[in-house]
Amino acid sequence: MKDQRKSEIRVGILVLLGIFIVLWVFGWAKNITVNSQRKEITVEFNSVAGLEIGDPVAINGVRKGYVDDIKIDRNKVHVIVNIGSEIILKEDAKFQIMMLDLMGGKKVEIDPGSSANEFNYQALHKGIFVGDIASAMAVFGSVETDLVDVIREVKITLANLNQTLTDQDFNKDLRSSLNNLTQLTENLNKLIIDNKNEINELLNSGIELSKSINNFFDSNKDSISLTITSLKQTLDHSREMIVKVNEMIDKTIAGQNNLGKLLNDPDIVTDLKSTLNQLKDLTKLLLEQLKKEGIKVDANIDLF
Repeated sequence: MKDQRKSEIRVGILVLLGIFIVLWVFGWAKNITVNSQRKEITVEFNSVAGLEIGDPVAINGVRKGYVDDIKIDRNKVHVIVNIGSEIILKEDAKFQIMMLDLMGGKKVEIDPGSSANEFNYQALHKGIFVGDIASAMAVFGSVETDLVDVIREVKITLANLNQTLTDQDFNKDLRSSLNNLTQLTENLNKLIIDNKNEINELLNSGIELSKSINNFFDSNKDSISLTITSLKQTLDHSREMIVKVNEMIDKTIAGQNNLGKLLNDPDIVTDLKSTLNQLKDLTKLLLEQLKKEGIKVDANIDLF
């Protein structure tokens, strides 16, 4: 009787222990906790890509919470995450939905931030989805047609390149070009070797010439500066003289100076024409007298 009672007690203890283990495993799997001092954060995503309630929430890769609820608000998704009270977040904390494993599981990764300002747990925060294999395959599917076209073009290009490289005439011309290039290189090397001394002398002469020119400029820099200054002054004086000559010509044409007045005076022009005509008549008379009997002078001078 006593042994039977001990057996019943052992069985009861084992049953209670089994129930406790089952409840503990169930609570761990579903993130059920008896700690009421936890923090809830609402994060807005454009897409959660298969994230489910109960999925883990990690702080810098360490699991510290779980997804408590997921709500759809128009074209956005609000995810309520539950984290431990010991977690301290800052104002610049970042929220990301990432791939948990290769089987397609998801998790919410939180970067706690480093700002000096405290985190506002009552506000709505923005999160991003960084992508997974499924999204990568979707992107690949969207460019599949273009990728097939690119591969086809590459195949055509490789076929043409192979045809070109296997062409005998092309190979012959290529070998000839390479041989000519090799010969040209050898001739150039030979030319440099044969004229090494002359090239060195030429380089040395160039160096000496450069030194001489530098020494000349260094020793005559004052004279050169003075010459340049004098030349500049001469150019300035010439410019001023040209300006004055232009002004004189303009004034002469406009009749604003004595020369212009003389040239533009109609009486002077008339007198000049009359004088020229008289000189012409006198010259004609003298020529006629010279041809006949010589110059006759009939002068009646009465001095008193």
